[in-house]
Amino acid sequence: MPDILVLYYSRGGSVARLARQIARGIGEVDGMQARLRTVPPVAPVTEVASPPEPEDGAPYVDKQDLRECAGLLIGSPTRFGNMAAPMKHFIDGLGSEWASGTLVGKPAAAFTSTATMHGGQESTLLTMLLPLLHHGCVIAGIPFTEATLNTTRSGGTPYGASHVAGAHDQPEPTDEEAQLARALGKRIAQLALKLQP
Repeated sequence: MPDILVLYYSRGGSVARLARQIARGIGEVDGMQARLRTVPPVAPVTEVASPPEPEDGAPYVDKQDLRECAGLLIGSPTRFGNMAAPMKHFIDGLGSEWASGTLVGKPAAAFTSTATMHGGQESTLLTMLLPLLHHGCVIAGIPFTEATLNTTRSGGTPYGASHVAGAHDQPEPTDEEAQLARALGKRIAQLALKLQP
């Protein structure tokens, strides 16, 4: 059964919860399944190594995951309108995958979480989509035919799924945010099925 790679970095839990909603949406498509993976944290002190596997949650990503996936969704918290350093660090290390065309033709999308409504959700999603374009991915977002996109008062954009955690860092997505995340996962899985050779 083809896998859709749901790759994320999550510090407070919000992005991880969105990832699980996306995985639910992928699972709604017959013949498709989600593969949840995370990227290791980075630190200014480079001598400190991260453990070989996280203590809980999804395992760390391996480049084999990229080769084996039929589609890709990447998620990160927003850091000043951009993706977090661990996700950027991982993407910056994909030169050989870019040169060999590992992701060419695979459908891809992005998701994020911010502390405030205008904390840079859309710019973060766009910064995550740019390297995917360079890798030759087929980019997809959430179309306005998804009715919840017109009624949400928190996260959810046409550029990808999103969550507003608020000042007190509420990691649980609203019903509308969860619904839009599932819709995005389902859309990428459906596109992957259509694009299978």
